[in-house]
Amino acid sequence: MKVAVLKETFPGERRVALVPASIPPLTKAGLEILVESGAGTAAGISDDAYRSAGAAVVSRDEAFAADCVLAVRTAGACGDSWCSDRDRIRPGLVMIGLCDPLSTPEACREAADRGATLFSLELVPRITRAQSMDVLSSQANIAGYRAVLLAATTLPRILPMMTTAAGTVTPAKALVLGAGVAGLQAIATAKRLGAQVSAYDVRPAVKEQVQSLGAKFVELPLETGTSEAAGGYAKAMGEEFYAKQRELLGKVVADSDIVVCTALIPGQKAPVLVTREMVTRMRPGSVIVDMAAERGGNCEGSRPDETVILDGVTVLGPTNLAADVPVHTSQLYAKNIATFLAHLVKHGLPDTAADDEICRDTLVAKGGQIVHPKVRERAGLPPLDSLAG
Repeated sequence: MKVAVLKETFPGERRVALVPASIPPLTKAGLEILVESGAGTAAGISDDAYRSAGAAVVSRDEAFAADCVLAVRTAGACGDSWCSDRDRIRPGLVMIGLCDPLSTPEACREAADRGATLFSLELVPRITRAQSMDVLSSQANIAGYRAVLLAATTLPRILPMMTTAAGTVTPAKALVLGAGVAGLQAIATAKRLGAQVSAYDVRPAVKEQVQSLGAKFVELPLETGTSEAAGGYAKAMGEEFYAKQRELLGKVVADSDIVVCTALIPGQKAPVLVTREMVTRMRPGSVIVDMAAERGGNCEGSRPDETVILDGVTVLGPTNLAADVPVHTSQLYAKNIATFLAHLVKHGLPDTAADDEICRDTLVAKGGQIVHPKVRERAGLPPLDSLAG
């Protein structure tokens, strides 16, 4: 089987799907690896480095002629760049990458209509044996780290307490909203930089994790018994719940110098946690980093990839922090996708194993149609079993 690594075309995307170190194990498994020329340039990897690792460097047309293509972003996750690749797809081509299937099912349907077999890495199940394939976690971990560095360099004060001959500088107060993978790394990074850190999450089960990092867990008198969905993800709550949550969070936000927002619901609009009114109560010079800006934002008034000043408060809306440090994010992503690919090959790729949870849950399109139940629902398609009946 020929497997090709594509050069990313999404604006600002500097990561690459495979790094040279991940190629020898795949070639040993019997795969022939092709790499589009320039695919690793933005991540500091030359074509010669891929050749030395045993890959062949090819053009984009030659890459799409392979049996399987690997990408960081494909289908809906590729934005407008998807249009140019869509017409390169031929029946039977296997495509693996981030696809954004729940928010942009139309692109997945286009891949299905052209006969592609499409696997979405966002859908890797959060089970023990799939941890080494969990792209969302590996990339969110680095993004949480970068978010705090971004806040620290924007804040007009330092984070740690310092006692000097000229007096004592009090530590900055950092609040992290959402204690998932990105949030926990944001907590750890802010703590290492010397900030006084608090964190809030709708899931009470994460309290112990927050405290283990040396942060204070903000507890609100809210009913949160149904706040966690399968796989440990936060579950969408009703508007009445969010209204009460915002009211109670107001004082904590107002007393913070930095607020890092990480709350996301898979495939849905991000909940608004910080209102415009809450921002006006913050001290001038405070910084909000809204990591959910691309999904509508946790902070009212944030804009994707823009810096907004609201009453003296700087609101940042980065949408691709992982691409800011492509050397290590590519390294981690490559480990995830190479492990996933090896798993598919073990289970008969290009055929798919319906009895394997990892293969089944990540398969979006095959045989000319969307086969994933949730993606079909988002695309407005009836369940497959109803068609069979």
